[in-house]
Amino acid sequence: MARHPQPRRITLGGHEAVALTVEEYEQLIASRRQIGGQSARVRVLGQQVKRTEQLLQDLETLVAAPPARCREQAGTACAGDAVPRTDTDTGCLRCAVAALLRRHRDTAS
Repeated sequence: MARHPQPRRITLGGHEAVALTVEEYEQLIASRRQIGGQSARVRVLGQQVKRTEQLLQDLETLVAAPPARCREQAGTACAGDAVPRTDTDTGCLRCAVAALLRRHRDTAS
């Protein structure tokens, strides 16, 4: 197991300080940049997770109770669908799910 290097402590103006070589200082700055970049990536991933969780909750709600207008418009084609519906709830639910996915995809861009 490698030992961690011990900092060189100095007293400067009555205050304790740590002395770094130029190389050590440059390594410290590079590490801080890397951590900053990783933090930004983690933040973006967290936002994507939240959007995905919301999408799944919306899909679950939609599947549990399809909109009433689906049942009222029996036999008509779904918006953007060239094939007329035969099963009202299933056909309209499919269109609603597709619209929901498009809406979430648009907000992610």
